[in-house]
Amino acid sequence: MKKRILAGLLILTVICTAQALTANPHILIYTRNSQGYIHDNIPACVECVKAICRANGWTFETTAVDDSSIFNDAEKIASFDVLVFANTNNDAFENDQQREVFQQYIRSGGGFVGIHSACGSERNWPWFWANLGGKFVRHPPFQKFDVVVIDKTHCSTVHLPAVWQWEDEFYYMNELNPRIKILLAGDLRTVEDNQKDRYPGRVFGDYFPLAWCQEFDGGRQWYTALGHKIEHYQDPDFIKHLEGGIRWALGDKASQNSTVENKEQ
Repeated sequence: MKKRILAGLLILTVICTAQALTANPHILIYTRNSQGYIHDNIPACVECVKAICRANGWTFETTAVDDSSIFNDAEKIASFDVLVFANTNNDAFENDQQREVFQQYIRSGGGFVGIHSACGSERNWPWFWANLGGKFVRHPPFQKFDVVVIDKTHCSTVHLPAVWQWEDEFYYMNELNPRIKILLAGDLRTVEDNQKDRYPGRVFGDYFPLAWCQEFDGGRQWYTALGHKIEHYQDPDFIKHLEGGIRWALGDKASQNSTVENKEQ
């Protein structure tokens, strides 16, 4: 009898383990912009994230949506393993109930990835700034500048040279969360900006954070300020940068593999 019970428990354990290993991570690609500047890179960004989820044999479902009503359903949001704010801007949510659903998702251990103008989302909500890691202030004209790899071991930067020459909008932010672990920093000495003395001045010395990760309020957050041009989402180094960020936000779930199912709402 004991042997049968043990055998049954063993079978149940194997079944449960197999189910856990075959569960497909589900990623929300969220793109809502309200009134204000809207990037023309959003379709390219969405397709890039989908392609990342199809690469490397990942078995990731992706749902792309720009309608904030998805945050009316806390159970639906809880089903996602990572929320990718893909060039969201301005008001990412329409009401405080949606903000509460998002906040509870993070506090329940959810993953968050912010791309480029996501730092300009929810400019009146301090908790969102802390979750993303900072709040957009301004940027000088689009130009080439040097990006210094601060953490060469992170999965989103390990492939990059020590100094990465890049052309983009150089985002300045404030309200930086002291918990962030800086991964990339822009070399301000390589930036043409006639307002640089006003901000950021010498607050950050010769460098300014451009990508980071953190664990804040129960969740896992990764953000990159890069990615203004449509062409960026076809650049191999930038794609690997985003892939590493998604991997990091997923944590252990990033190791699950196979074919991806894409869904549109």
